[in-house]
Amino acid sequence: MTLTSAPRRSAPAVSRATGVRRDHGAWFLVLPALIPILVLSLGPLLYGIGLAFTDAQSGRSQATGFVGLLNFSDLFQDTLFWDSFRIGLVWAFGVTVPQFFLALGLALLLNLDLRLRWLARALAIIPWAMPEVVVGIMWRLVYHPDAGVLNETLRDLGLSGADGRDWLSGLATALPAVVLVGVWAGMPQTTVTLLAGLQNVPRELHEAAAMDGAGAWRRFRAVTWPALRPVALAVTALNFIWNFNSFALVFVLTDGGPGGRTRLPMLFAYEEAFRYGQFGYAATMGLAMVAVISVLLALYLVGRLKGDDER
Repeated sequence: MTLTSAPRRSAPAVSRATGVRRDHGAWFLVLPALIPILVLSLGPLLYGIGLAFTDAQSGRSQATGFVGLLNFSDLFQDTLFWDSFRIGLVWAFGVTVPQFFLALGLALLLNLDLRLRWLARALAIIPWAMPEVVVGIMWRLVYHPDAGVLNETLRDLGLSGADGRDWLSGLATALPAVVLVGVWAGMPQTTVTLLAGLQNVPRELHEAAAMDGAGAWRRFRAVTWPALRPVALAVTALNFIWNFNSFALVFVLTDGGPGGRTRLPMLFAYEEAFRYGQFGYAATMGLAMVAVISVLLALYLVGRLKGDDER
């Protein structure tokens, strides 16, 4: 008697029509999230790019015409804009670098098994939860020349030159004072991100390194930092881009003064559009800043890809 093997059951074939219906269903689910992005992000971006090639101005009676690259030619010769661009770079570096190191130290501290650690973590997030306008108003009160906490503290310490000093109006002190506020306001976000990265480092590696006689600094350099480096690079790049595009905090604190010492590029473009009514020229400034941010993002992505290839 011969045994015949049972025929194999083949997987059911998916018809082309069924695949198309599934694609349509997937797009239907994505649309609620995609439409706001197209309407609120991509649409204004494309409109701004088109506006940069026109002489659009405020006022209903003003006719808008195509001017080609004239706005870009004027922008390259605008020394005031490039001064604001330089101030923006100083501000972005001045906020991002100390913000990272202070946040790293705070994250390492909050990662330890300390009493009331949950309370310290909650308090560290408070500046992050406050709107930038509220932060700006609060720090204006701190810097107030007559009744500010800073001047009162300096007077109590007997330091000379603290009476009536207006930190936000001095040509030499305005930018450092604003940078200090930027560091304070943005440090919680960086701290939380780095703390999340620290908690993903296996404790077994630290214990093994400690058993081998490695001290705290050596454990950080050999164990903690290699695991934390991708998170640190990502948060630093994003913080730099965010700080370079800052507007509300500096607007509330100084409105770009004194004498333009704190006029960031976003403030310059805002004034050109809504104070002087030069919408086309302001759009050109915005397009220039988009180009700079795109280059920074490209450099960051290339660095990440090279790092992934090396690993």
